[in-house]
Amino acid sequence: MEFKDFRTLFQERVSQMLGGSQILFLSDVDKDRLWDIYLESFPTGSNPILRERRSFDCSCCRHFIKTFGGVVTIDENNKVQTIWDFTTDSDVYQSVVDALSNYVKSLNIVDVFVTDQNKFGVDCNYEKLPDDTVRTWHHFYIELPSYLVTTDKSSIGRITGNYRDVRNVFQRSLEEINKDAVESVLDLIASKSLYKGEEWFAVLSKFLTVHNEYHKLSEVEKANYCWRKSVELGASIGKIRNHSIGVLLTDLSVGIDFDKAVKRYENIVAPSNYKRPKAIFTKKMIEEAQLKLTDLGLMNSLNRRFAVLEDISVNNILFANRDIVRRMEDSDVFAELQKESTGASHKFDRVESIEIDTFVSDVLPRISDIELFLENRHSSNMMSLIAPQDKTAPTMFKWSNPFSWAYHGNITDSMKERVKAAGGNVEGVLRFSIQWNEDKDNQNDFDAHCIEPNGNRIWFRNKGNKHPSTGMLDVDIIDPGSKTAVENITWTNIEKMQEGTYTFLVNTFSYRGGRSGFRAEIEYDGQIYSFEHNKNSRTKEDVIVAKIEFSRNNGVKFVYSLPSNMSSRELWGLNTQNFYPVSVLMYSPNYWDNQHGIGHRHLFFMLKGCVNDTSPNGFFNEFLREDLMVHKRVFEALGSKMRVDVVEDQLSGVGFSTTKRNSVICKLGGRIDRVLKVTF
Repeated sequence: MEFKDFRTLFQERVSQMLGGSQILFLSDVDKDRLWDIYLESFPTGSNPILRERRSFDCSCCRHFIKTFGGVVTIDENNKVQTIWDFTTDSDVYQSVVDALSNYVKSLNIVDVFVTDQNKFGVDCNYEKLPDDTVRTWHHFYIELPSYLVTTDKSSIGRITGNYRDVRNVFQRSLEEINKDAVESVLDLIASKSLYKGEEWFAVLSKFLTVHNEYHKLSEVEKANYCWRKSVELGASIGKIRNHSIGVLLTDLSVGIDFDKAVKRYENIVAPSNYKRPKAIFTKKMIEEAQLKLTDLGLMNSLNRRFAVLEDISVNNILFANRDIVRRMEDSDVFAELQKESTGASHKFDRVESIEIDTFVSDVLPRISDIELFLENRHSSNMMSLIAPQDKTAPTMFKWSNPFSWAYHGNITDSMKERVKAAGGNVEGVLRFSIQWNEDKDNQNDFDAHCIEPNGNRIWFRNKGNKHPSTGMLDVDIIDPGSKTAVENITWTNIEKMQEGTYTFLVNTFSYRGGRSGFRAEIEYDGQIYSFEHNKNSRTKEDVIVAKIEFSRNNGVKFVYSLPSNMSSRELWGLNTQNFYPVSVLMYSPNYWDNQHGIGHRHLFFMLKGCVNDTSPNGFFNEFLREDLMVHKRVFEALGSKMRVDVVEDQLSGVGFSTTKRNSVICKLGGRIDRVLKVTF
């Protein structure tokens, strides 16, 4: 076989490799070693000295082999294919291509082959012999298809460097991100629980596919797979670890708490006022939690309802109104308490304070009736006792009974609700809010201002800045559009607030024809003072809503204001600023049956006629047994989603944690009639 015929077979092999639009790669060849193997692999006597060098020792062929001889492709089975993998049917040339193929295949791939040349080698050249004849010399030579020739103006080194970066990050992503993390994030996206997650669904679905493929391969196959797939898929998947979604995947893979990982992701991609729409959990988490509940026999414990008096053992009651005593089992216990009452009847003409422990130990045994003065500030203290629908269901909780409780978590006041929805803080010590455009007829630009005792002005120019007093304007509306507009200023720390005069005013930054004016609220210590200004205001005009004197000892005193009212509000069927009979007084279920130290102790005043009209949680994660906490995200969702069935005579009222400062006014009846301020 002549070299020309061998070269034809070689060119056919290269054409075959490139026929499927294959990407070419470079193995880690030693170029000099590759050339030496070529020369040394010819059988003895087949590569004799021709003049000064061996017959096949050609400078044109040497340059070609050193430049192109290490080029390979990777097939669908992640096996390396070289340009030397072909049959020659020649004893001379077969040993050469076999040796070159074995050497190239023994090496790792180090780069994508990138070139700006479409031709490699020299087709042929000519030599004039002494007898004036011309001899044609044939060499290694190929022409590359256009798709393999880059037109990128960047340097070849920069292009190949980018390919290496994608490949390296791709393999690191496949190694460091685990399958569970990918599936969990896909579940979140499918349930629309991840901010902008839909944008990543296709990418993550593909990544999960390649992740499964990768982890079935040997180490050598993994390396080749990463080269092939990283070029095929590109940077969007190849560099997934470096994207925002990759931060979430990596955090989950290393065991960071699910909620913290998602919050970190959302801090990267979500706006500052983004609020999570639902609890974070996945299909897999639900299945695992369901299996756990089934194994523990707790499925019947999930269904909840409001508790009623008949659910409660008399041993766990601190006080019951005498009308209630007759409905209780073992009511003779209360008869014994009544016999212990001693002392003459006495009326107090002023409110006397008493600590809760003294109230329970010394006062309760001597009274027959309690009335509680329900104040506006008790809105967040409204609570309900929750029981399992199945009375025989075992407890899911840290304590020995299956009862739980839920405090009122919704804001009933419309202005507060709108302020909170706009991202404002309504839980501070002192709050000043304004509202307008309820009927879509007032496009004025109103601004809430406060001048503090030292002259500092809180207004739109320093929105979002927390002042030394902890006062901050956190909601500022410029264009109401078709929505009800609100603005809000809140102080959060009474110890840092300046004592003295606070002036609250509304400035009409721009009058745009609105004639309905505005409404305003000032809230302190749970009391809400409402104001209304229904007159036109000129551009730049200030309307002073109120001036108050503030001191830490005496609270707030109004020295000037627009006409106002400290309105009574309806809470769960009861109007505030009124006394209501207490039917039952009890500790929270975690302190029933002489249990102690299982969370904070609460004292519940169950009020006659109090009906929870909200949808409370059936339970909370902090109540759950430790063996259920591994599934806490699912239980968080279950607690909020499972309906609490309504029943007659529900046990609802006002609750107080004995660890938080608070107070309540109680009117006591019996052989001792008095009004007490019970402090916590």
